[in-house]
Amino acid sequence: MENKKIIIIDETLREGMQYRGMMFSLEQRIKILEFQEALCVDICQAGYPPAHDREAAAVKTLFEEGKSKGYRIRVAGMGRAHVKDADILVQTGIRDIHFHLHIAPKAGPNAVNAVLSDLLKPVEAVRKRVPEAILSIAMLDIGRSDPDMLCRCVSFLSRHGINMISLPDTSGMMAPNQVFDIISRLSGLAGNRILSIHCHNDLGMASANSVMGILAGGRVLEASALGIGERNGIADLYTTARVLKDQGFEMSLKTDNPDLFREYYDYVDTLIFEQTGGHRMNADTPIFGAAGRTHTAGTHAGGHYGLAEEKDFYLNVLCGKGLVEKYLMHHGLFCPADLLDTLTQAVKSESIRLNRCLTKKDVQALIVSLIENH
Repeated sequence: MENKKIIIIDETLREGMQYRGMMFSLEQRIKILEFQEALCVDICQAGYPPAHDREAAAVKTLFEEGKSKGYRIRVAGMGRAHVKDADILVQTGIRDIHFHLHIAPKAGPNAVNAVLSDLLKPVEAVRKRVPEAILSIAMLDIGRSDPDMLCRCVSFLSRHGINMISLPDTSGMMAPNQVFDIISRLSGLAGNRILSIHCHNDLGMASANSVMGILAGGRVLEASALGIGERNGIADLYTTARVLKDQGFEMSLKTDNPDLFREYYDYVDTLIFEQTGGHRMNADTPIFGAAGRTHTAGTHAGGHYGLAEEKDFYLNVLCGKGLVEKYLMHHGLFCPADLLDTLTQAVKSESIRLNRCLTKKDVQALIVSLIENH
């Protein structure tokens, strides 16, 4: 792969406000933009200006906030591929303008040509007023669309100078191999236009699908903090980017600063809890959740997992001598070395008898009993 530099679009603000009724205040948006800048996100998709005058004003404020503070991050807004929406987007001052258009999955050639022809009107309206604008067009929905129709659309967009072609699995129905196959085919038709990958998480595949989309030739990753978004969300920003960086892709995003990412995620999770009554961040959250550093089988306890501050160990019939030693050390318990094998067998037997993992008190009692009977 010759070009392994990828662009990161953080959609926490725009897509995130479609997650379970979430709504960010202007102050919260400014704080989130601050986190994104500190983490070196390339583009903040800040909102949907055509939705309401106040939404347009919020995106405009974020753009001006970044400009006044000398941020490197680019602020983008999204709207429909209509002249009316184009006018509203331009008035916010942003230079990154993202349109979406919908072509019915079963649309025939004439219908497709009509939609694409109409698309040129808002594109020309933006180019006339903002010649330096960077235009993105999202094609909905690659999972339900005929591949030949997608190929025709990508070729058309490439010929007409669209900077970025976003290819969303909007319905979240695709598998990683399917994403790889279609993006591979489309990347060969995009010319020097970059393909952007936007995957929904209805089947739990968003991050995996996004990785495969980039491996297949995509050069823009669309993701969000904690993967928040419509329905079950989209790709998670940190884990998806980290996997890609570990595979040799270059990006500005600071995946090597997990502490700052944790602060960002904690902030977003606090807002989610305030508005929905539930947490998105929990024990099972990859990397950041406490479960990443809990161990029951000894073979797993030998590695380094997750970023939780404390490790934790659980003793049941599946544990081994090595894990028992780690448990004792973690909890400040002492057992003579010559009794470790016996203790391990006693732990296994007791967990079966009680049909549960043992508590610290249980283990202490076993140690006392073994020493007394030794």
